[in-house]
Amino acid sequence: MSIDPDDDIVEPAPKPAKPWLSRRELIGGGGLLAAGALGYGLWSRQPVETHTASGLRKVRLAWNANAICLSPALVAKELGIYERNGLDVELLNFAGSTDQLLEAISTGKAEAGVGMIMRWIKPLEQGFDVKLIGGTHGGCIRMAGSRRAGITNDPRSLRGKTVGLSEISGSGRNTFAVLLKAHGIDPNTEVEWRAYPQPLLGEAIRKGEVQAIADSDPILYLMQKQSDGDLVEVMTNLTQPWHNRVCCVLGASGDFVRSDRTAAKMLAMSLVSAAQLCDENPEKVARIFAPYAKASVEDIVWVLKSQTHDRHPVGKDLHGDIALYANELRDVGVMKANTEGRAFADRVVDDLFA
Repeated sequence: MSIDPDDDIVEPAPKPAKPWLSRRELIGGGGLLAAGALGYGLWSRQPVETHTASGLRKVRLAWNANAICLSPALVAKELGIYERNGLDVELLNFAGSTDQLLEAISTGKAEAGVGMIMRWIKPLEQGFDVKLIGGTHGGCIRMAGSRRAGITNDPRSLRGKTVGLSEISGSGRNTFAVLLKAHGIDPNTEVEWRAYPQPLLGEAIRKGEVQAIADSDPILYLMQKQSDGDLVEVMTNLTQPWHNRVCCVLGASGDFVRSDRTAAKMLAMSLVSAAQLCDENPEKVARIFAPYAKASVEDIVWVLKSQTHDRHPVGKDLHGDIALYANELRDVGVMKANTEGRAFADRVVDDLFA
């Protein structure tokens, strides 16, 4: 993604036309996932039959119905991709914490879920029986700073500044702590982090209580768009050295993966196909997702184009990203000091395509 210091919002770089994902490309390392969402109805469910009368494998997939980046989960259902892969998928909107989501997956209240890896990785360290089986895209967290406060598109302009975010230990803090360190700034001593309810982030930066804000899209994109030119993009989770990393992942219950690897693989393949469509035809995807989003079709298209839905790793490619994240989070004090990235990835990533 190119950076123009005179632009308020960095425009997504145009992507060359690509053919539909081939089976060879998929098995070689496509990908999946995205952000989570469940609720009381899920927690109170009783065990259900595993197949429909027509033989489709029933799967409950937890997702966040407001997250544009997770639109592949909906697209795969609306366009019949799950069904063509032998699945009857029920989408469950999860509004609880990440720990609750992972517990729901690991205990079989949902067979799988999608969400941000930087929100999942620390809870996964605690030993939830959840296996990462794919990734859907990169790029759905953004940081913008106030020009009035001296912030530019150079991350070093954040030294000595205060960053507002909606979760003090969430994906935004984890993401930008690592990226700040990569740009020579100590995220624990040279930047202050301050939490606000999400709807108040814009007010906090207007009042000067913080000089930059970080959150997921479309929230940050819309705040930046509505800032009358004050907010400049500083970083996203596609900023170097993360320009080719996965952001959102598909996790499945360990029991589900062990008992029905074929169904788990078909779920991953379905989301990979839907993610590829997000890259190749974002306008069509935006129209499908529009009833769920607090954004216009045009804004949804912009967000989808700013993300890398053409990269959705599985297997060794996903393993590599997770190992790097684990080591980087260890180095900024998020993961345990004795974490070894490859060993961590060995435990949480399952290669269904080997």
